[in-house]
Amino acid sequence: MSLTFHWFLPTNGDSRHVVGGGHGTPATAFGRDRPPTVAYLSQIAKAAEDIGFVGALTPTGAWCEDAWLTTAMVSQNTERLKFLVAFRPGFVSPTLAAQMASTFQRQTGGRLLLNVVTGGESHEQRAYGDFLDKDARYRRTAEFLQIVRELWNDKTVSLHGEHLQVEDAKLARVPDPVPEVYFGGSSPIAGEVAARHVDVYLTWGEPPAQVAEKIAWVKALAAKEGRTLRFGIRLHVITRDTSDQAWAEADRLLAGFDPQTVKSVQAGLARSESEGQQRMLALHGGGNRDGLEIYPNLWAGIGLVRGGAGTALVGSHDEVAERIKEYHALGIDEFVLSGYPHLEEAYWFGEGVLPRLQAQGLWQHPLGTQTAPSAQVPFAGAGSPR
Repeated sequence: MSLTFHWFLPTNGDSRHVVGGGHGTPATAFGRDRPPTVAYLSQIAKAAEDIGFVGALTPTGAWCEDAWLTTAMVSQNTERLKFLVAFRPGFVSPTLAAQMASTFQRQTGGRLLLNVVTGGESHEQRAYGDFLDKDARYRRTAEFLQIVRELWNDKTVSLHGEHLQVEDAKLARVPDPVPEVYFGGSSPIAGEVAARHVDVYLTWGEPPAQVAEKIAWVKALAAKEGRTLRFGIRLHVITRDTSDQAWAEADRLLAGFDPQTVKSVQAGLARSESEGQQRMLALHGGGNRDGLEIYPNLWAGIGLVRGGAGTALVGSHDEVAERIKEYHALGIDEFVLSGYPHLEEAYWFGEGVLPRLQAQGLWQHPLGTQTAPSAQVPFAGAGSPR
């Protein structure tokens, strides 16, 4: 089975420096270096498509552009790339969400994937009019997915749940294919929702031993429900021809972190209700710049200024390929990657790592081509990979 790789659309802005944001923290000033215009995001999407990424994750929250609207526009400038649209169930009715997904599938030729984000920050949820506590939000997510999946299966749905109620809900046209549902969460109730309702469980980039524990935990819960899931991991990546070059780039990014920004971001993230976010913070000690390589080629520096996924694979192309193989051996089949800037880093990974995985029979371009395509146009600005 070929590994599946997804890239990332930086709808909070892009830069040659790390753009922060997420989990209730705003995007940093670097997000204005390359604004998230449809033209620029389409450039990234087309590059990802050419290189051989299957899909592209688009985040959700007050810190970035709306994922549904943005991907709908970008999809018109691509042909094959799927869009892993992150959305929060509490912000839209389940019937409308099911209808939106169905429309997206028809208008894009079946290129929608859904990343269900329950929402880990109550203060951000309240800004959108959602006043449930965290556990109640997860229970609502379970009801939401139950309704949506039954609608996609062409059923007429009536449900009077704890948080959601629909009567005689029915779609005029069901999606074809039915979108796969991606989902992450580290709390006990998150595991229960994943086991019952999702197709792919996503974890952030923790060291392999911790990832193995998560996989075993969710597998056991799913087995009790008579289900099996696939597993994916969300990571940043800095890959170069040599290890020294990759770590020099990590050091350059770290040097660009303003101490006051780090302090402010860490103070905000320390208040996070997300168990996954707290696990990310524990990896770097809440702002410590020392000891950021927490496992060979796994760097926790991104998490100093960014909420959510805060670790990166850093190393030579061979080293990054080896770490991917290590995660794959644990049961990870899908990798959701990103890097700053997203256009250039997509090519570094696509031209450096993917051919090595292909040579070992672990990856194949979606079109079945023999090698990952090379860049056809020069990159914007200096420092392009050669």
